[in-house]
Amino acid sequence: MLLMLAQWLAQDIRAFNVFNYITLRAVLAAMTALLISFVAGPAVIRWLAAKKIGQAVRTDGPQTHLSKSGTPTMGGALILIAIAITTLLWGDLGNRYLWVVLIVTLSFGAIGWYDDWKKVVYRDPKGLASRWKYFWQSVFGLAAAVYLGLTANVPAQMALIVPFFKTVAYPLGVVGFIVLTYFVIVGTSNAVNLTDGLDGLAIMPAVMIAGALAIFAYVAGNAVFAKYLLLPYVPGAGELAVFLGAMAGAGLGFLWFNAYPAEVFMGDVGALALGAALGTVAVIVRQEIVLAIMGGVFVAETLSVAAQVLYFKFTGGKRIFRMAPLHHHYELGGWKETQVVVRFWIITIMLVLVGLSTLKLR
Repeated sequence: MLLMLAQWLAQDIRAFNVFNYITLRAVLAAMTALLISFVAGPAVIRWLAAKKIGQAVRTDGPQTHLSKSGTPTMGGALILIAIAITTLLWGDLGNRYLWVVLIVTLSFGAIGWYDDWKKVVYRDPKGLASRWKYFWQSVFGLAAAVYLGLTANVPAQMALIVPFFKTVAYPLGVVGFIVLTYFVIVGTSNAVNLTDGLDGLAIMPAVMIAGALAIFAYVAGNAVFAKYLLLPYVPGAGELAVFLGAMAGAGLGFLWFNAYPAEVFMGDVGALALGAALGTVAVIVRQEIVLAIMGGVFVAETLSVAAQVLYFKFTGGKRIFRMAPLHHHYELGGWKETQVVVRFWIITIMLVLVGLSTLKLR
């Protein structure tokens, strides 16, 4: 019934010739995805609980997390369903960028789904072996990178843009672009996944970054705005604002149930997919460095894990942090879970504002 209502609304708006307005469709996409998440969320949680699809908590993690064991997980599927339905309703289905991002998102979601399934069925907190997870991420990430690299229209769409400078851009060429794209997509996917360790910690930064990237996408897809703001003009990129609106709405709807104390966890099915989506959009609109700035929390979490592992190996067992990823370090240092989450949100807000300032500060 909800799908029929959304279809009717979309047809009605088309009849009034306002479907051509990307900004309006982006707002409607956010509202539609939010509504789907709100309405379907309780039913999904009940189904997950009935099927005993509960979180298997790591025994080597903070002891306070043991109480989370059994909480329904794989709730990220709700986010992906809301995004997919909303994008198909409000998006221009003739836009190739829209399909690239949607396919990448669902592909990485499928990897996460299988990973979560192994955790649930076999009660193994480690899930899918890392080598196989990375292999399939590489397959889908490389496929997207090759497609985007071979279909780029002009050299400017394959240059690394340095923010805060008017004319500083480094041409990458097709091979360089493909390599960079691959690492951005796969790297962002894993960074969001590493961050998703506390109630609401990963989803809110993802929502905020999606909203900011929607602005970049709209500007990049508008020849007048792109020229005025000295950004590469990428025809068709503006349509990604609709996808990102859906992502923001679906994420906020999910946060309603994921806020502390969480009724449901996102799982790898959501974290891997959302990270891959953000990385793919950033590559298309040529804002990889800005993504790294706005996603500073994701970057810090990833670096903390890498530093901890390397330092542990080279020093024979010594540690830099009390525990990695970084949010566990602060938990063990005395911060409450809610303090860690909200403070990381505040940091993300500031970093997103810095990223948005690059639109004009050049």
